[in-house]
Amino acid sequence: MKATSHPPSSPAGLFRRLGAIFYDSLLLVATWFLLTIFALPLTAGQAIPAGNAIYRFYLLLIAIAFFGGFWTHGGQTLGMRAWRIKVQQPNGQTVTWRQALLRFGFAIVSWLPLGAGFWWALIDKEGKTWHDRFSETELVLVPKKAQKPQ
Repeated sequence: MKATSHPPSSPAGLFRRLGAIFYDSLLLVATWFLLTIFALPLTAGQAIPAGNAIYRFYLLLIAIAFFGGFWTHGGQTLGMRAWRIKVQQPNGQTVTWRQALLRFGFAIVSWLPLGAGFWWALIDKEGKTWHDRFSETELVLVPKKAQKPQ
């Protein structure tokens, strides 16, 4: 695949990233609640214990599909749209599923040591987090659209 030239993009700042994460976490929790409906018939409508490993795995798959689907189809979750950021390959192309899976997995790793993988963006010369680096992706600021004349 040939690398196409694209205009230089500004990296998305850490606090903008955290804002999008907050928005997306609300959407993800709502999606989990909604898709739990499909698991309830398996428990005869009883509550599913929080420690149930199969249910946790089900929620993990939903999260992977949620983020991976958005990232590989347009590069933006709804939270990322609201905060005007986009995930892409360094050449400007949409991320692949392989990159999305790596990004998702390493984002979890980035949270584990008190969010050190995210804080890293403050000292990284390109403003990248650990999961940006490991997945060979970048989070960029989407420019505001020009105002349409009235």
